[in-house]
Amino acid sequence: MATLTFQRASWCLQISRTSRAFAINFTTALPRRHRPRHIQSSSPATDPIPQTHTGSSRSRFSKPYDQARSAFTSTRIYQAQQAQAQPETSSSPSGSRPPASISQEPSRSNTTDTQTLTNGLNDQPLILDEGEKQVDWSNSFHGLSTAAFSKEAAKTLLAPLATDDIEIKPDGIIYLPEIKYRRILNTAFGPGAWGLAPRGETIVTAKAVTREYALVALGRLVSVARGEQDYFSPEGIPTAAEGCKSNALMRCCKDLGVASELWDPRFIQKFLKQHTKEVFVEHQVTKRRKKIWLRKDDDVKYPFKETKGNFGN
Repeated sequence: MATLTFQRASWCLQISRTSRAFAINFTTALPRRHRPRHIQSSSPATDPIPQTHTGSSRSRFSKPYDQARSAFTSTRIYQAQQAQAQPETSSSPSGSRPPASISQEPSRSNTTDTQTLTNGLNDQPLILDEGEKQVDWSNSFHGLSTAAFSKEAAKTLLAPLATDDIEIKPDGIIYLPEIKYRRILNTAFGPGAWGLAPRGETIVTAKAVTREYALVALGRLVSVARGEQDYFSPEGIPTAAEGCKSNALMRCCKDLGVASELWDPRFIQKFLKQHTKEVFVEHQVTKRRKKIWLRKDDDVKYPFKETKGNFGN
C-alpha cells in the first residue's frame, strides 16, 4: 500500500509544481504504521532545510513543513533507488513515470462525403485539352465582338414580335415563351450553328437553381448570362435545372436584340391596354377571390372561374 501511495505522489510531483503540496500532505497524513521505513526518519545529510535558523526565520519552517520537506526529499531518494534497481536496457519503472498524456484525435468517419442536391450538382464543365483545335467555352471569350453577323441573320434577330406570340402572367408581366427564342435562333443561324455552353457548376439553394451559361453562335461567343429557376420540392430540381437553362437563354438573347420590346416600358403599357384585361376570379376549392391579368382572347381556366363584383361581395 505504501508503494502505491508513493507512486501516486510521484505522479503528482512531476505533473506540476503547484500540486506538490497536495502530494506531500497526502503522503505525510498517512498513519506511521503505513509509512515506509525510509520516510519515518529523514536523513540530516539530505534534508535541505538548514537547522541553524533562529528567530523569525525559524518560524517559517514549522514542524509540519519540516515533515513535508523531508517527505519530498525521501520520495526523490526512493525514486532514484528504484531506477538503479532496474537493468539499464529496461525502461524506467512505471511507478516513477508520470502518466503520459494521450492525445485523442477526433475519430474520422469511414463514410465518404456525399453530394446532395441542395449542396450542388457537382457538374463542373469539362476542361478540354485538344490544343488549339477546340475552344474551352467554360472560360473563353473567343470571337466576342469580332464582327457583325450577316444582314439576313440580323434582320431575323431584330424583327418585331408578333402580338400573338406574347403571353402574359396572372400578375401582369408579359413574356415570350422560351421555345420561340429557340425558333428565332434557328431561323437566324440554322439548327446546330448555335448553342449554350455552361460556364460553371449548377448551384442549388434552398429554393432555387442557378447556373451561368454562354451563348455561342457560328463559333463565336455572343453573350454570358446566369439563369435561375425556383423549385418547391427536391423532386423538382431536375425540372428547375432545365428552366434555369431556358432563363439564361432568354437573358443572352437580349444582347442580340431578340424580343427587346418586352423590356420597353412604352411598349408594355400599349400592349396591356390593347391586348389584355383584368378580371376578378374565384378559386373553386378555397373560394378565395383575386384579380388577374388575361389576354382579351383568353378565357379563365380551372381552378378559377370569373366572378362579378369586387372583393367585398
